[in-house]
Amino acid sequence: MTQHFLSVKEVSERIGVKNAAQYKLPEPDATIGSTRGWLPETIDYWRAHMPGQGAGGGRPRKDTK
Repeated sequence: MTQHFLSVKEVSERIGVKNAAQYKLPEPDATIGSTRGWLPETIDYWRAHMPGQGAGGGRPRKDTK
């Protein structure tokens, strides 16, 4: 059985961003030469466990007291 690995472009499409290469992607499931590939379930798991909007960082709120 042949396995299909996602390219960076396919990862971008799967997670709905313009360029997934700008993200800290998980370790690839396969590397051929300099080309990285991920199994769909690896990307789905990674995406589900990413921190959401507003998680950490950013400017502290002003104290309104």
